[in-house]
Amino acid sequence: MTGHPQGSPVFLLHGTPGSRLGPKPRSSVLYRLGVTLISYDRPGYGGSTRHPKRAVADAAEDIETIADSLGLREFAVVGRSGGGPHALAAAALCRDRVSRTAVLVGIAPSDASGLDWLSGMTDGNVREYETADNDWSKHVERLRLQADRARRDPESMVEVLRTQMTDPDLKVVDDIVIRRLLAETYVEALREGPFGWIDDVSAFRSSWGFRLEDVRGEVLLWHGADDNFSPVSHARWLAGQIPGAQIQIQASTAHFGAVEVLPEILTWLVAERPVPVRTGAGPASGAGIAVP
Repeated sequence: MTGHPQGSPVFLLHGTPGSRLGPKPRSSVLYRLGVTLISYDRPGYGGSTRHPKRAVADAAEDIETIADSLGLREFAVVGRSGGGPHALAAAALCRDRVSRTAVLVGIAPSDASGLDWLSGMTDGNVREYETADNDWSKHVERLRLQADRARRDPESMVEVLRTQMTDPDLKVVDDIVIRRLLAETYVEALREGPFGWIDDVSAFRSSWGFRLEDVRGEVLLWHGADDNFSPVSHARWLAGQIPGAQIQIQASTAHFGAVEVLPEILTWLVAERPVPVRTGAGPASGAGIAVP
């Protein structure tokens, strides 16, 4: 937890692969926004115990467990990239506890009717998802090798991603602070192996375990128009399935623009929300991860 000790609680769900150390605004920025930001590692990432064969829907129970431990009855949720489906799971399954939900550069279900799921993705993404569908053992071995390489050379994953990025993403990631943060995030995510990454991919390519029409509350779908990791067509498809969802597509922006837009999204998530009632929650602590 970081930010305002009595602020409005917001869960930030990391991408794939990712960890609780993912880029976020400075604690001072969060304090000014009136936000208590809560991040955690999904099962199999960082220090979190693996949950084999988990579904996207299982994230809702994890979030509720954390919220209960902090004495929170209501909270907002924002998911970035691979965290997007998990944020929607919370909005669908956490009954009336989720006040608002934001999905930044998220993906649609793999069986989305009428959506060419792989269209517009990088060659690397297409290759990996096709391998996951056709030769799971080979896919697992590829992720294991990438995880091993990332632990030995923290910059290696960022360098591989750079070869696939559009110009807007290169402008974001070539900032030395962002590069360092991303490298640290990937190393932490994969320090015990590729298991969280493997299980995320499996969950995305299987039934999510909830219906999008059951997503409740106000939902904002934000997407960079030039995203080639999770194409904007996914956000448009989701907008047509989630009742009352708002969609915001930003021109001249791509996947990693989600890092820069996060403060604006947090402002929307807590706007006109009273300070929550807590039951035994401790104060937020920690300096947070600095992002310009």
